[in-house]
Amino acid sequence: MAVLIQEKELAAVEPVDSAKRQQIIEGARLVFLAQGFDGASMGEIARTAGVSKGTLYVYFASKEELFQVVAYDECLGQAEQVFALDHADHDVEAVLKRLGTAFAEFLCRPERLAPVRTIMSISERMPDVGRKFYETGPATGMGRLAAYLEAQVAAGELEVEDVDVAAAQFLESCIATLAKPILFGFGTAPDAQRIAHVVGIAVRTFLAAYRKRTPVIPTEASRSEA
Repeated sequence: MAVLIQEKELAAVEPVDSAKRQQIIEGARLVFLAQGFDGASMGEIARTAGVSKGTLYVYFASKEELFQVVAYDECLGQAEQVFALDHADHDVEAVLKRLGTAFAEFLCRPERLAPVRTIMSISERMPDVGRKFYETGPATGMGRLAAYLEAQVAAGELEVEDVDVAAAQFLESCIATLAKPILFGFGTAPDAQRIAHVVGIAVRTFLAAYRKRTPVIPTEASRSEA
């Protein structure tokens, strides 16, 4: 009880430091990765981060709050690394190849899928965690791609009825056969050749469906033949 009181008192007076906060987040990430949400404890997180429990509670009021921040950081990292799209780049094929490859490489790392497994295991009893993860992760990525596709429709490069659906279709086709087996615990990370093969098919299929077709103007010769 005395230790708990001391920790609360320390939490009330210790100043917030961004470097310390990041240190705690990294320690928590390692613990959650190794033990999952239910197996992790604030004490173990504090030890791994190299801080006292009192200091830990200065920054985060609960394990749930800390997990949400860790998950948010993972999602933000994905958005910044993978979904930085230039709307002025009208080479849609090249953009989609780069995006699809980066997305598959990012998501097919076991450490990237571990938070997804954890979210799936706790979202039924903590639906707000699942919702926030979806909004800051998958929904953000799809939204950025949809915005790029909308710009290409405006530029006359694509014909897309629903850019949100098209974005989801493309991203799913890049990872469905690559990341899903790893997510469910029986697959291995694909090599670069396999990723290139799958993404190439996804890009060709997407463009076959959505690339704007130039109308064929009949020539004098074709009229004569007709």
